[in-house]
Formats: sequence, structure tokens, C-alpha cells
Amino acid sequence: MELTKENSIVGFIGTGVMGRSMAGHLLRAGYRVFVHNRTKANAQTLLSQGAVWSGSRDIAANCNVIITMVGYPQDVEQVYLGADGILTNAQLGSYLIDMTTSSPKLAEKIYEQAKDRGVFAMDAPVSGGDIGAREARLAIMVGGDKEVFDDVLPILKLLGKNIVLQGRAGAGQHTKLCNQIAIASTIKGVCEALIYAKRAGLDPANVIKGIETGAAGSWQLSNLGPRMLVGDFAPGFFIKHFIKDMGIALETAQEMGLSTPSLEQSLSMFRQLAAQGDENSGTQALFKLFDRN
Repeated sequence: MELTKENSIVGFIGTGVMGRSMAGHLLRAGYRVFVHNRTKANAQTLLSQGAVWSGSRDIAANCNVIITMVGYPQDVEQVYLGADGILTNAQLGSYLIDMTTSSPKLAEKIYEQAKDRGVFAMDAPVSGGDIGAREARLAIMVGGDKEVFDDVLPILKLLGKNIVLQGRAGAGQHTKLCNQIAIASTIKGVCEALIYAKRAGLDPANVIKGIETGAAGSWQLSNLGPRMLVGDFAPGFFIKHFIKDMGIALETAQEMGLSTPSLEQSLSMFRQLAAQGDENSGTQALFKLFDRN
């Protein structure tokens, strides 16, 4: 059954930096939306737009589409599998879409338990940060059944532009970990290049203009490079969450017997930055570590 605003009541759990914008798109599209967040103040903007505040248990009981965008795998596990969690209270035939970056194994576990309860579950982590969420142009990486993907696609299209079914349950999370591994190396290279430009006596902002359309071009260079140069380290994506993602990627890679030296180095550097007080800064704050040396 294709999900529309006429046949769907959406529950959105996790209205932080990205979730708030995502839930807002659903409201503006005419969906009835119930929201829950650990801190109610973070949902106030949505409530003023017509969202209904509700407990997570009530969301599970009253909504036939539930989207989660929480912080850590332990939060996902609690929200879905806890004694008072979504799976215990979800309606038969409801759709569960976890958009948190989490463990592939946990995504598979949720899928299997949901299937046993007559509920459809998908993992659908995203990339694009606060800007992508705000402008509804996230990349959405989906794991789950093709029929379920087709049903939820109209809702996902309100949140992102590049929406790809990657395979079975857990495949969305594996794809997101690929994304984070690539970012870990790229953002480090951007920092090194901009520091090199400064030391060479160049205008780093002009260097970005000169190289961003060539082979060195990347989202990290074009979007975060200018913010690095002006000292704008406000979070589009928190360092603490990137550390979490890289940790999951490293653990999963090790389970596969895969060596990821660049990932390991990046994780070590971001942990150093977090220990110095920047865990709530944006990932572009890595520039500080290079600029000090």
C-alpha cells in the first residue's frame, strides 16, 4: 500500500538538528505528525507548526508510520526493543523506518523481530547534514524489502533526493558506513590542503574556488572548507556522532577481517579533538587540530 497523507499518521521520534527539519517537511506536505524527543523544547518549533506531542509508546500505538532519528545504537535498541518499545506496541502492518546511523546487526535484529510481529521495518540512514535536512535533499540509503521500500518512497521523497534501496535489512547501514569511511579520509585531506595553502602564502578561499570543480572537488571541500576558514564550527553534524559512526564502521570492518588504516587514523584524531572539548562542534572543527600544528 503506497503511503499518502490521506492514509498515514506519522510518528517522528528524535527531533534534533536534522530530525526537526525532516519532520517539518512532512507537516508542510500535509501529513498528520506526532513527535517525541528527550528534550521537549527541541520539538517546540514543530508543535507550533501543528505537530502533536506524544510519548513513544503512544506513537507506536497510534501511528502507522514511525520514523526514528536518535543518537546512538543503544538509543535505537531502547526505542525499538525496550520493554516499552515500539515493537511491543506497534500496530499490525505498520511501517518502521530507522534513519539513525546505527549497527547493521541491530538493523537486522529489528527487521526480524518486526517481521515476526507483522510489522515492516527498514533501515534508512541519511547523509547531507543539517543543510541537506533543511533543504530536503538528503541522500537516503535503504535496507529492507523492495515492496516495503515502494510503499514508503512517497514519504522518503519529501526528505531527500538521492534515495536508493541498497539491499536486504542492514544494507542501508552498511552503505552509510561506507559513506562515513570516505568522509573520514576526505575531510582530513581538505584540512591538510587548506593549511598547505595558508603556509604557501595563498588565499585559501581562492584556492577552494580554483580546485573545487576539478578532480579534487568534494562536498567536504565546497561546503565545509569555507566554514573552516572563517572559524565557523557550528554543528551540521556533531563530532561526537561522527566518532560513533566511525567506531561502528571500524568494529564492523574488523569483524570482516578488513584493514582500514585511514579510518583508524581519522577516528584517533577526532577522539583527540573531542577530548579537547569539541565533541559538540561540527566535523569541520578538525581544522583546529591542523591549524595548531
